[in-house]
Formats: sequence, C-alpha cells, structure tokens
Amino acid sequence: MNTSQAQHYNYLYEQHLINLSLQGKRPSTIDAYARAVRRITAFFDKAPDTLTTADLKQYFNSLIQTHSWSTIKLDRNGLQFFYRYTLDKQWEWLSIVKPPQVKRIPDILTVKQVSEVINQTKQLRYQVFFITLYSLGLRLSEGLNLTIHDIDKSTMLVHVRDGKGGKDRMVPLPEQTLLALRNDWKIHRHARLIFPGLQVNTKNHMDKGGVQKALKKVLHDCRIKKFISPHSLRHCYATHLLEQGLDLRSLQQLLGHASLNTTARYTQLTKVKQRDMSRAVNQLTDKITIIWSIK
Repeated sequence: MNTSQAQHYNYLYEQHLINLSLQGKRPSTIDAYARAVRRITAFFDKAPDTLTTADLKQYFNSLIQTHSWSTIKLDRNGLQFFYRYTLDKQWEWLSIVKPPQVKRIPDILTVKQVSEVINQTKQLRYQVFFITLYSLGLRLSEGLNLTIHDIDKSTMLVHVRDGKGGKDRMVPLPEQTLLALRNDWKIHRHARLIFPGLQVNTKNHMDKGGVQKALKKVLHDCRIKKFISPHSLRHCYATHLLEQGLDLRSLQQLLGHASLNTTARYTQLTKVKQRDMSRAVNQLTDKITIIWSIK
C-alpha cells in the first residue's frame, strides 16, 4: 500500500476498534476480530474495503490450508462485523465459508485417576491448581484469574467472575479445597492473586503454558494415555457430579452454561449412562439365537 492507502486503512481499522468497543465486545473478541482485519489486509496488501467476493473466496481458501477451523470461524465473524458496522455493507456471501459441524466427546478421567494425577504432581502450586479446577469446575482462565476476594469462607462459596460470555457465578467451595488454597497462600502470600506467577511482587497470574506443561508431564508419569488438558478437569467435575445424582439444572448453574442442552451432553459420559446402554444392547443381542457354522 502507498501512503494514502495506508492512511485510509488505518482510519478503517480504528473505526473497527471503536465499533467493537461500542458493541460491548469482550477483550478477547476485540483482539480476534481486529486480527482478522489485519490478517486479510496483510494478505492482499490493500485496504479490505476494496476486496471483491473473488478475493474473499481466495483468502479463505488459502486460510483453510494453514489454519484450524476455529481460527477460520473467528476470521469470518470478525470480517462480517467489519463489513456490517464499519463499511455498512451486507455480508451476502456468508455461505461461502461454512465450517463443518463437529461434536467431539472429551476423554474423562475416573475419580481415582484424578486423585492419582493430583498426588503425582511434583509442585504444590500445580497440585493446588489442579484440585481447584476439578473441585470448582473451572475453566483454565477462570482458575488463573481467581483472587483472594473471590473466596468467601463464611459462606463456603467462590465467586467466579467474568466467565464465558461475561457471566459471573457462585460455586460451592469444598473444605479440602479451602485447606489447599490456604496452605499454598501461606507460601506466596500474594496481596491479590490466588495463583500468582513466580516473580517477586508480580501482578500477573501463573503462566498458562506452565500449567499445561505440568499436567502433560504428570499424565506421562501416571501412564495415562487419554487426551487430557486442564479443561478436562472441568469435564470430569461435571461427569462425576452427574454420576452422584446431581440434577442437570443444578449442574448447568454450577458450570455457567447458557443452554441446558450444553450441560445435557455430559450425561452420555457417565458410567451410569454407559452401563444402561451396555445392558440394553446386551439384552437385545441375547434375544438372538445363533447356530454357528462349523466352517
């Protein structure tokens, strides 16, 4: 782009950021939607308001070769927002980019395996973090952002702030988790954060990558071959509570799900559900009389 074109692009980009803020988008969404505009501009080296439908098709076809569908959906949504609010144009070719509908069933640890993972974790701060994620049903970011003000020992509740969709929720605080949090705090004594970084007087929480690396190592040490991430501990929390008889509505509230349908997916992960299905299948096949061929 020449100087004039660059100035025009910078103006559009600033308007895009302003519109994102005015529409109340969350910081993570603003970052993703802004990156979508920067990426396509860099790809063609020209302002995105000059792009044709053919250009857009070319861009997304190229993006599919190098990026995940989650990234492609974010770019599509970001450009759709840019067209609507900054360019005041209709997004008429939405069907051109249509990510496949994929529903994965997550791997789940048993209660015994969760205990093993926590007990085999070598560093106390990671041990406490893992039991906190599991016993409170937290997302990774929710756990990392916990502060001392979120822990209410008088009511034995934890205030989970700014969860997915900007929603707060209250979750029960188990006695064992409170004890673990206290023991860890006595070591770092941070004025605000429950899980601070290692640097003295840091204002930042514990490193996300460090948490993931620690869990990966302990899974290897425990010889657990399942695809488990820190978020899997939240899946385990939900599944194990259902196995104990907790109703779906209560679980929905604990997890902070907007839709009960999202929560209902955990029912297929429970041992009770799997046992019932297995029993039904066996009862069905037991009704079949088979005379096996000798050959």
